[in-house]
Amino acid sequence: MRKFNVLMAIFSLLVVSTTSAQNKVVINVSAARDTINKNIYGHFAEHLGHCIYGGFYVGENNKKIPNKNGIRLDVIAALKKLKVPVLRWPGGCFADTYHWKDGIGPKTQRPSMLNIWWGNVKEDNSFGTNEFLNMCEVLGAEPYLSGNVGSGTPQELADWVKYTTHPAASSPMPELRAKYGRQNPWKVKFWGMGNEAWGCGGNMTAEHYADVYRQYATFMTDWSNSDRLYRIASGASDDDYHWTETLMQKLPTKMFDALGLHHYSVIDWNKKGSSTEFTESEYFTTMQRALQMEELVTKHSAIMDKYDPKKTKSLSVDEWGGWYDVVKGTKDAFLFQQNTMRDAMIAGTTLNTFNNHCDRVKMANLAQIINVLQAVILTNEEKLVLTPTYHVMEMYNVHQNAVMLPLQVTSNNYQFEGKSLPAVSASASKDKNGAIHISVTNIDASTPQKISINLGNIKISSSSAIILKSNKLQDYNSFDKPNNIIPTAFTDYKITNTDLEINLPPFSVTVIELK
Repeated sequence: MRKFNVLMAIFSLLVVSTTSAQNKVVINVSAARDTINKNIYGHFAEHLGHCIYGGFYVGENNKKIPNKNGIRLDVIAALKKLKVPVLRWPGGCFADTYHWKDGIGPKTQRPSMLNIWWGNVKEDNSFGTNEFLNMCEVLGAEPYLSGNVGSGTPQELADWVKYTTHPAASSPMPELRAKYGRQNPWKVKFWGMGNEAWGCGGNMTAEHYADVYRQYATFMTDWSNSDRLYRIASGASDDDYHWTETLMQKLPTKMFDALGLHHYSVIDWNKKGSSTEFTESEYFTTMQRALQMEELVTKHSAIMDKYDPKKTKSLSVDEWGGWYDVVKGTKDAFLFQQNTMRDAMIAGTTLNTFNNHCDRVKMANLAQIINVLQAVILTNEEKLVLTPTYHVMEMYNVHQNAVMLPLQVTSNNYQFEGKSLPAVSASASKDKNGAIHISVTNIDASTPQKISINLGNIKISSSSAIILKSNKLQDYNSFDKPNNIIPTAFTDYKITNTDLEINLPPFSVTVIELK
């Protein structure tokens, strides 16, 4: 028995050493050169379910929910706090069936349409170009318009550019804009040339889409060189590296500024699983899919590097997030799901990836902003809930436009059923005031992680930290308990000489500030 106890003691020491001593992060301040573009923290709003109607827009005549021109004031306040930098609209698959002229002018005269992609519901076009662009101005976010390439025409897209960006009385489109209440143009820099051209945007081959893209781009006109358009090509799905290779080969350099990329953390497209009632096995698989973003960004960037070694073109991950079965009792086509600590882990690890690849990734758009997929806000009539994903993005917005600090992470494994994933991910930056922010996640479902971060010659006068955690992976914020999961102060760390030592609870996200 004594021999057995000794062996167990030795085994315990080995376990402790492997779960607490291997997590190391080394920050290389001297190698810092790239800026984390704020647009990495962008969002996506599609005419889908209750993202627009009942989400952003409740109508000008709504007396129950405070609004201005039909836009919910509580939504605007929450998104301003989040510092939303860019918002993609009107889709998604919806974009390639949307004809923008149906959504301007007197609302009683706007023709309706059938939303064939999302439930065959009637779209009355009461929320259109003017409403969206005016809302972006209030929000302080840059608009990103997805043009209709699938069922539209080059002329239609060219007219949209003129309607939104050309000076007053310069052509018939600005005159039409003035007729409908807007004299001065909006600032619309970002333009998507169709959406998922390989799928719902036309089921095109990469070679065919490249030719279609060239045609549409030719007829999009800039008004001035000082405020030129930023054209984003419909990019690859997941690991379709042929798509990226083909576009980099075939698109003239002067005709595009970025390639898109779409990747969702889906367990199985045929059986996505519940957003709240999931097992650790399902959680593990979801995190496998989420961490695949590192591989996708690395390999797509490597292809772009061959043709663009100076990195003048960017990668825009303009759809990403978790995707599960809809909440019971809601319409399948409306894609309404809850948002748990699992989603917080997706957000934390994915944003770390984008931060660390900011030399190539200049924009990303979480899908979607309200009431759809991995939303940051959920609404139900007058009620509003901020999700765990919202809180992660708010915690991380300290990285916006800060200089990325390169780091090397050596992580323990999160092991489950004979498979393993790195438990720890991290990213770091230095803002214009000299403050350093380090964001760290521990995705392990049950094991705390002790992390040693080597700070080198960084001089520290003060520090603080916040953490997002909960008792169960399946926890979420409901309309009855909206503050079930919120960021709190974090103190389980210490600074010794050149190292910062952190003790991270299981499935948690932490951001530390050093001054």
